Amino acid sequence: MMMELQHQRLMALAGQLQLESLISAAPALSQQAVDQEWSYMDFLEHLLHEEKLARHQRKQAMYTRMAAFPAVKTFEEYDFTFATGAPQKQLQSLRSLSFIERNENIVLLGPSGVGKTHLAIAMGYEAVRAGIKVRFTTAADLLLQLSTAQRQGRYKTTLQRGVMAPRLLIIDETGYLPFSQEEAKLFFQVIAKRYEKSAMILTSNLPFGQWDQTF
Repeated sequence: MMMELQHQRLMALAGQLQLESLISAAPALSQQAVDQEWSYMDFLEHLLHEEKLARHQRKQAMYTRMAAFPAVKTFEEYDFTFATGAPQKQLQSLRSLSFIERNENIVLLGPSGVGKTHLAIAMGYEAVRAGIKVRFTTAADLLLQLSTAQRQGRYKTTLQRGVMAPRLLIIDETGYLPFSQEEAKLFFQVIAKRYEKSAMILTSNLPFGQWDQTF
């Protein structure tokens, strides 16, 4: 009875301190501590390690949801033997995420079906795993969101939250559909606002020489 009351008190304290994972990990770890004759400090270290690991996993899951990837893709899943024109060594080097630290932009060009979106998401997911805020969107969806916000008087707020807040912004399918004059203006505002301040990844099926057809 006393052990049950003590357990309840400990769980209540853990809840008040927002140590949610400690609550679930404590029973098994306490038994392991007895079986392996841990010291009090050993037990405490294991508890705190479990809490830290669980918090990291929750943060990663939250950042993944916030990124709004259409699906999670990884570098390991990408078939470089199929996309023989993809510069494998250069793309793999981007996994270091140093381009994000330098506020640089990556543009992935190529015809439909070679996996540009896959690679963009893979880089974004690497960033999420590193604790970096990411947002994925298509050019069409981004411009629809911004133009709607502009009409409703929410443009500055939407620009700050949806465009400037993420450390890495991924804009997929740039040039897939032609932009109107107003959409082109909004798009270049996004580029100008983030230039040398935060990193971006853009994908397009058009070579640079044909971008004037879109804008």
